[in-house]
Amino acid sequence: MAARLFVILQYLLPKYWLTALVYRLARVRRPAVKDFLITRFVLHFDVDVEEVAREVPAGYESLNDFFTRELRDDARPVATAADAVIAPVDGTVSQAGVLTAGRLVQAKGLHYAVEDLLATDIETARSFAGGSFATIYLAPYNYHRVHSAVDGQLEALHYVPGDLFSVNEATVSRVSGLFRRNERLIMHFATPRGPVVQILVGAINVGSISTPWTGEIRPRKSGVVDVLEPNSAPRTVRKGDLLGWFNMGSTVILLFPADACRWRPDLQHGEILRMGQPIGSLT
Repeated sequence: MAARLFVILQYLLPKYWLTALVYRLARVRRPAVKDFLITRFVLHFDVDVEEVAREVPAGYESLNDFFTRELRDDARPVATAADAVIAPVDGTVSQAGVLTAGRLVQAKGLHYAVEDLLATDIETARSFAGGSFATIYLAPYNYHRVHSAVDGQLEALHYVPGDLFSVNEATVSRVSGLFRRNERLIMHFATPRGPVVQILVGAINVGSISTPWTGEIRPRKSGVVDVLEPNSAPRTVRKGDLLGWFNMGSTVILLFPADACRWRPDLQHGEILRMGQPIGSLT
């Protein structure tokens, strides 16, 4: 009942206004305020502060600075096998499997089309027919930087404006087509195994998404898909390289074409991942 009420409220609440409010609050730099916010956040969400790079809370300028924190250099070793596909984030597996009839599984009984997710032409969507996908949810306590799952060359960045539903399990299991409805940043890579896509999905209270190629992207409820022109940051990435970060939490979706990737046989819903660990292999 509580989960159903939470979902209903999301249809009624002014999600963009609330997200804008959180955006401002998370950037307050007054020491007494930001230290209080960071301390309460750590306690409420049981954040592991032993692995962070700076002193908590004094080493952070704001709650958002802490939320987008870096970790110690040795905190997330990256799998070195040449064919390894790594977890691009810390998070929980929501779904992983094969694209059947061009559709991804959102939750039990809920599916959505890859062309709707990519908001692109049918030909691009068809390049993933029979391919593999994985959806990973980032909870508030997680490390929120997003890394590359494979080696590749950044070819395009598309920002799709949209809604800001929560991406927690209660909402994902009840709101049809959530990931094609929410705002998202779609990153297209060329790899020796064909095109690979990593998608950063926005959500309520995600004040913005940032990447080294675009800077900060603020939420926008409507409008056309933006084809973003990358700046001078290197486009060649190695697995484990930083792709961006959520300013508050959300979801990452991976897409591979057919016969390019095989997930670990035991990769399943509810598994907790750490960035850098192998979740599959290139084929």
